[in-house]
Amino acid sequence: MTAAVARALTLWGLDGASYELAAQRENEVWKVSDGTRHYALRFHRPAYRSEAELTSELLWVEMLGQAGMQVPQPVRQPDGAVLGRIEGRHVSLLDWLGGRPLGKMGQLAPDLDAEAVGRMIGAQMARMHDLSDRWTPPAGFQRPDWRRSGLLGADPLWGRFWEHPDLDPAQRQLMIATRERALACFEDFAPGADQGLIHADLVVENVLVDHDRVAFIDFDDGAWGYRDFDLATVLVKFIGQPDYDRLRAGLCAGYDARRRVEPGTLDFMLLLRALTYPGWIMSRLDEPGGRQRSARMLDTALRLARDFMEERQR
Repeated sequence: MTAAVARALTLWGLDGASYELAAQRENEVWKVSDGTRHYALRFHRPAYRSEAELTSELLWVEMLGQAGMQVPQPVRQPDGAVLGRIEGRHVSLLDWLGGRPLGKMGQLAPDLDAEAVGRMIGAQMARMHDLSDRWTPPAGFQRPDWRRSGLLGADPLWGRFWEHPDLDPAQRQLMIATRERALACFEDFAPGADQGLIHADLVVENVLVDHDRVAFIDFDDGAWGYRDFDLATVLVKFIGQPDYDRLRAGLCAGYDARRRVEPGTLDFMLLLRALTYPGWIMSRLDEPGGRQRSARMLDTALRLARDFMEERQR
């Protein structure tokens, strides 16, 4: 793999730069240094995103960075291209951002105040949404769609969550009934909901903290969707934890200073966000820690599904 990294770096004129593996998650990320600057070289997952989708992601992030947001700014090749291809895989290069992750595995770092950091995230998210709404995407811009069909259609973007193999018959029926009820009452929540480009993956590993600033990284799942869904993604893995109420209060306060938060819509989006994860984990069950992650995702999804069905029956 290191030979492929060296070949990729030549696309950006970084022959001879040093590099080390930084992360092997959905994408493979290498930290690169030319002695002056640090970069993140990403080898994108094969067959996950089209060339048009990847280029669109990078152009969106470039716009956000040029507007002053703390995001990893794409580095263009000498010919102006933002995307390359090595051994059949797309590659991109971005500036390396300082700071540390907000936490790990859905938990805040112990020295962080949940409400204060939530307020910072909410304010930055509102700014991201403001900038995205003012931006005119270029011709050919393509990103996935996380709205009604992508969340609850016959083939959701992240998989048919009601078919998770670890669901027992009663749990599977609950998931099916919840999906049907959510589809039926979708018009109660979403028609007036704020929509546009969203990050869609602001989990703790993708928010970097640097003193009184936060930065957003990993826009790989950025999409068209509901803004409350973006807020829900920050919160959903904290459900049931002591930090949840303070994090939610701070997040909503920071966001609501610029853009409106509707609590009922946010609760609905928390349900929909939770339902996506059992679909996502199905193809990853045999990965290290996959079963444990799956159990946590199912627990949250089933909990919110029960609450939703009970609430709709009152």
